[in-house]
Amino acid sequence: MAIQQSDIDKVRASVHGQLGNKVMIQLDRGRNRIDIQEGIIKGAYPSVFTILVEDENDANPPQLLSFSYADVLTRDIRMKLC
Repeated sequence: MAIQQSDIDKVRASVHGQLGNKVMIQLDRGRNRIDIQEGIIKGAYPSVFTILVEDENDANPPQLLSFSYADVLTRDIRMKLC
């Protein structure tokens, strides 16, 4: 199945509509490794969007993660509103 531009546009519009909202993300790291984190959608750009993730451990600084809209379509990342 090829990724269509209209599919990417739908994901982009959905992310734009959720800017500033808290989401739970499930990252597929490969080799049966899955990370689950909570973060806030900080930015949405033409090709990517960013999520600010704060670690439960206060010693670790917040991370700004970047994902492409295609990552959502290929299920490399799954997002759910909190």
